Parts: sequence; C-alpha cells; structure tokens
Amino acid sequence: MERQEFIVEVVLENKPQARDPVGTTIQKDLLAKKGYEMVTKVRSGQYLRIYLSAENEEQAKEIVEKFCNELRIFNPVTQNLTILKVNKQS
Repeated sequence: MERQEFIVEVVLENKPQARDPVGTTIQKDLLAKKGYEMVTKVRSGQYLRIYLSAENEEQAKEIVEKFCNELRIFNPVTQNLTILKVNKQS
C-alpha cells in the first residue's frame, strides 16, 4: 500500500492530581486579578503537530502513540497524552 502524508495533533496535559504551577499562575495572578473571576481553573499543557507518512490514519495514530510512549516524549505518571485528530495532508 502506498504511504500518504498525515498531520497528527497531540496534546500533553498534566493529570488532574498533578500540580500545575503554570495553570495556577495564569488563573490566580493574571485572570482573577484582571476581572475574570468567572474562570475557576486553568490547566496548562503542550501541543504537538507531528508530520509523518503512513499507509492510513490508523497507522499514523499508532506510530505516534508508540514513539511517544517508547521515547518518553511525555511522562505517563504525571501527564495524559491525547491525540486530537489525524488529518491527511493535501
């Protein structure tokens, strides 16, 4: 099967029980002090856009999940990995 180009969008986010000093600072020191008290919580994370070639969308997703776990691109003890979407590149 011919390989195609895909873009895989990934979010790495701290688990709910993990401390998030960046999110806390944004919520308490920036938003609340500037009148946005309606914001009750902010969680920070990382966004990755990965370009790769694969036979199909499912294989592209599997490749990204595999190397993220094997290469410790994220810490599974403190972070969650979420694949937002896989798009075929046009």
